[in-house]
Amino acid sequence: MRKPTANLEECKQRRENLKTLAQGAAVIIPSHTEHIRNHDVHHSYRQDSNLFYLTGFEEPESVLVFRPGMTPETVLFVREKDETRETWDGFRYGPSLAKATFQMDATYVVDDVVEKAAELLADVEKVYYSQFRGSWFDKAFKKILTAVKIKKGRSGKGLLPVYDAYPLVGELRLFKSDYDIQQMRTACEISSAAHVELMKNTRPGVSERELHGLFIYEIMKHGCAREGYGSIVAGGKNACTLHYIFNDETLRDGDLLLVDAGGEYNYYSADITRAWPVSGKFTPAQKRIYQKVLDLQKSLVASIQPGVILKDHQAKAVEGLTDIMIDEKLLKGNRAELIKENAFRKYYPHGLGHYLGLDVHDAGAYELDGQSRPYEKGMVVTVEPGIYIPHNDETAPMELRGIGIRIEDDILVTNEGIENLTIKTPKEVAELEDLVGSSNS
Repeated sequence: MRKPTANLEECKQRRENLKTLAQGAAVIIPSHTEHIRNHDVHHSYRQDSNLFYLTGFEEPESVLVFRPGMTPETVLFVREKDETRETWDGFRYGPSLAKATFQMDATYVVDDVVEKAAELLADVEKVYYSQFRGSWFDKAFKKILTAVKIKKGRSGKGLLPVYDAYPLVGELRLFKSDYDIQQMRTACEISSAAHVELMKNTRPGVSERELHGLFIYEIMKHGCAREGYGSIVAGGKNACTLHYIFNDETLRDGDLLLVDAGGEYNYYSADITRAWPVSGKFTPAQKRIYQKVLDLQKSLVASIQPGVILKDHQAKAVEGLTDIMIDEKLLKGNRAELIKENAFRKYYPHGLGHYLGLDVHDAGAYELDGQSRPYEKGMVVTVEPGIYIPHNDETAPMELRGIGIRIEDDILVTNEGIENLTIKTPKEVAELEDLVGSSNS
């Protein structure tokens, strides 16, 4: 038997929290869709974050139907117990064992989901379900709604109203519990240590792919099941591609290396970016612009506290980066006018940060009632200003062309201000120059 990786009492408390948001409704959360990589080879399976958050159940072809205050309240549909398939694919819980293990009120085989779910939805006023996300369950959901309507006969009522479940559950996931925070601390500590190993093993002639493989090795060795997202290991001009994916070039003396990588521990992701010199020493131009970005990043981290508006924080980042661009002769003109014209986007095209948790770009709304929301206790956010100067930008000073710098930390908002979860990842110039290339291997 495979033991659950989640804290099931925590999952139960999350369902209790969801009750207050979904009275009179049913919430339907299906598992993530399995995907073919090529021919008959599947991508490694990873459960839907919302389903894992509410149940801890990791198997594909599963569905949670949650009916606050009704009997049964928690119903899980799972694959049938099949010893032949287990011989090929591994352990399955089946309905009986899933019910006992995951503290469900009722469980059924997933083949019966249309019939049983239609019965369960007969007395609810509305349904929360995330449609049009490419789920394998969309067709079944359509059949369920139709079956519910048929059961009501000539009542004059149409289909049950459907609301998106993603923002509903997302508002809960946005605020981390003590358990959530501890998982994220571990993910960040493991990922920080892995970044240090990459720094130690960086030198001219090493490939981006070699360092990518080292990162995966280090995080898995210390308990992560996988990367939180596809790692970016970008030497030289490749760092100016924000989501660089190839990771297949050889590092060159005189270039910077940008690494954006985080491990996933118990489904919780870290997200760290650092940039350092391949040779172990910054050039004067690299050091100058790196220090300016670092000083800004540190000031932006320090300014986070409950009540600060996200949009205002982003504006401070834009102002600071625009000042750097003017100082470095990347832009010419008045700061306010350049910002109004979005001129800074040529060298800084992304936002300051995002929520972090079970997903690297985690659930939760960025606006409330049409207004940018404030930071609040329990949020975990990234802070990641950057500057990216294309190697072929003939308007930029020659010494800056091909430089890409992003510095990113993961920040927990507390009553007192913040806790930097990635504080152990070096980012000071002297620290980086001491570490890079220091491995004897």
